[in-house]
Amino acid sequence: MHRLLIFILLLTANQVFATADSVKIDGKAFTRHIQVLASDAFEGRKPGTAGEEKTVQYLKTAFQKAGLQPGNGKSYFQEVPMVTIASKPAGPLVLKGKTGTVSLKNLDDFVATTPHVQKQVKVTDAELVFVGYGIVAPEYHWNDYAGLDVKGKIVVVMVNDPGQIDSTLFKGNTMTYYGRWTYKYEEAARQGAAGVLIVHESKAASYGWSVVRSSFSKSKLYLETADGNKSKAIVEGWLTLDAAKSLFKLAGVSPELFREAGVRGFKPVKLGVTTSLVIDNEITKSTSKNVLALLPGTSRKNEYIVYTSHWDHLGKGEAIKGDSIYNGASDNASGTAALLELAETFARRKKKPARSILFLAVTAEEQGLLGSEYYATHPVFPLNKTVANLNMDAFIPIGRTKDVVLVGKGQSDLEDYAATEATKQGRTIRGDFNPSAGSYFRSDHFNFAKVGVPALYLKTGVNSVKNGEAWGKAQLEDHNLNRYHAPSDEYSSSWDLSGIIEDMQLLFNVGYRLSNESSFPGWKTGSEFKVIREKK
Repeated sequence: MHRLLIFILLLTANQVFATADSVKIDGKAFTRHIQVLASDAFEGRKPGTAGEEKTVQYLKTAFQKAGLQPGNGKSYFQEVPMVTIASKPAGPLVLKGKTGTVSLKNLDDFVATTPHVQKQVKVTDAELVFVGYGIVAPEYHWNDYAGLDVKGKIVVVMVNDPGQIDSTLFKGNTMTYYGRWTYKYEEAARQGAAGVLIVHESKAASYGWSVVRSSFSKSKLYLETADGNKSKAIVEGWLTLDAAKSLFKLAGVSPELFREAGVRGFKPVKLGVTTSLVIDNEITKSTSKNVLALLPGTSRKNEYIVYTSHWDHLGKGEAIKGDSIYNGASDNASGTAALLELAETFARRKKKPARSILFLAVTAEEQGLLGSEYYATHPVFPLNKTVANLNMDAFIPIGRTKDVVLVGKGQSDLEDYAATEATKQGRTIRGDFNPSAGSYFRSDHFNFAKVGVPALYLKTGVNSVKNGEAWGKAQLEDHNLNRYHAPSDEYSSSWDLSGIIEDMQLLFNVGYRLSNESSFPGWKTGSEFKVIREKK
């Protein structure tokens, strides 16, 4: 009897997985949808434009035709309130020390903005304090703010985390969230600092000063909050490395502090330097939309698997070779078309999954992951009942590959699910090519991770079945150099979709398996998000 019971259980499990494997993604819906979403008629799908309205209505109609229910009560939409702030410092950043002053020029030496929704902000005679990496990480026994009161002060911090200097610390050359610039701002605000200035260094940041300068020379888009973002620091900005060295010289401290900041036990240094700054703002408020569709589960319908993609891109911009429409075919009409094909595939199955599945197309990823941040902080469904997030962003059409890239490899149990499905396809999984760049924190799954929901971000592999790995890497590099965020990111009927179809199949199989289980995947030991999940 015992053996018979085991046999029946194994047979049942095999039937579940066999059912998932027997569902074949063919890419027909993907092709149909990407041709529309990446067309000139959608004007680059920028939030707040006619392109947004066409996009969200198209997605709503596609979900309705697939037979999916509205994902937000009776609506397919979740309104996302946003505010655009064009900040301009009123003058140079003048540093005052006991031995003199140093004047830093906006954009050349420093950049500064404010998230506060008001016409003008000021900091007056604020003391500067160097707090190393500006990290509070209990799981790594690290606290750069220990015993320090920074209320009303401006903290100067380094980009990345101590692992870049000492491979035995944190995750070595794999950047943790503690190394990300957004974390530096968040922690400084939690500590009560009036401002935060991040010291830029190209290798540690994984991008040059020109990227920082370009970003701060434009207006910034934020989520609008009830307090007008007053919970954030007044000033958020960066210093060039040379400017930081000038600051240290004025303070009479050695640039060796940059190295010492990566040594366990580092103590913050009060620099004896003050500064004042006035920032003037131009403010514009707007509302964008997330699009949500729900496939209700059966026996466990109050637990949710969430598939995400961002529908937005850059709209119209500077013309390149006569083309001013930034179509965003790969980034991210491809992910959105995949989301729709997966939704249609799940919906047409006669046997519905035990758990509910939410298909979530989010806005304003290109402006700072804002749509997914809004959903994560204003969830329609309880986060402690949200089993997992599977994110799709920027598939590259290079055909079938022998590998698949899991961004942020080593974070969650979802990677084991992906590895199982990849093995069935005869493929292997691999991690980021440049783990120090912190790519895990640069797409919408990250906002689910921040609130404790295990999140998987799969990207196109490079080891081409037909042409080999060197060729695949060359194709990826060519895309990044010549089509990424450029008008040339357009759909072509010559695309080889076989690899994208295989990736979609993998993601379908992972989601199907999760949707019929009763357990919850977790975070791996060492993940900075593990403690968040365990508190829920």
